[in-house]
Amino acid sequence: MKSFLMVAVGAALWGCWSLFLRPAGLSGTQSAFLSLVFMSLPAPFVLSRGAWRDRRATLALGVLALCDAANAALFFAAVQRGPVAVAVLTHYLAPLLIALAAPWVLRERRSPRALLGAPLTLLGLALLLGTPRGGLADPQTALLGGASALFFAANVLSIKEASRAFSPLAINSLHAPLSALVLLLVFGRDALPPALDGRLLWVGAGAILCGIVGNSVFSAGLKGVPAAAGSALTYLEPLTAALVGWAVFAEPLGPSGLVGGLIVLGTGVWVARAPRAPAPSVEVAPSGGCT
Repeated sequence: MKSFLMVAVGAALWGCWSLFLRPAGLSGTQSAFLSLVFMSLPAPFVLSRGAWRDRRATLALGVLALCDAANAALFFAAVQRGPVAVAVLTHYLAPLLIALAAPWVLRERRSPRALLGAPLTLLGLALLLGTPRGGLADPQTALLGGASALFFAANVLSIKEASRAFSPLAINSLHAPLSALVLLLVFGRDALPPALDGRLLWVGAGAILCGIVGNSVFSAGLKGVPAAAGSALTYLEPLTAALVGWAVFAEPLGPSGLVGGLIVLGTGVWVARAPRAPAPSVEVAPSGGCT
């Protein structure tokens, strides 16, 4: 259960981003770029030749770098276009995609609870966020959110594979520079903050707590958790975000929201407590002291 708890804590820390991004007042692309720059800072201290010898883990790290940039760009574009509820709900199709893909990509046993839990938690999230005006009347927002879900699912699968040889901190820090570079190449000057001022400190604090700490704890826990079950626990991110909005920013959270939150939590615990069959032994490449 320790690994499941670490995954849950990491996902909950992701839900605290608004505490730092709202006071900063930067655009989504600028916040994403700056966060990745701050998360790159530990990179020189986690380099290890031994870890790079595992070609599959190294390839997974490169895939993570590209997919994380695409995930951030698409999701922030969906949120900026709105409705936010449509963007978030379509983005969180990712756990269902992971539950379907994990047996093929990672050769993990199929998790019936994860397959059932994904739509249940999506229902809980819909109650938590409320029904957007006009429902899913904005297909472009839904398309952007759904596309970001594909890359978010690839992120989780890549982290799982990269953990064969790289430490959680290394996975977080080594992919971030390339992700930031991709955002810069795609968005150009729009990715850069307008000025070097105190707003950077807010983003930096968020990058340390929600980025470096959150990602590292999540990656460390994911090593001992099936990808499908771990992805189900990522629903704690929007649940935490909704609770932060209610407690700190006075955003409404009615009875349906409370019911939705209980569904998200209950389903996450149910998936996490699924009986686990003994996993087949897998030869892991030497990490060169990087684990």
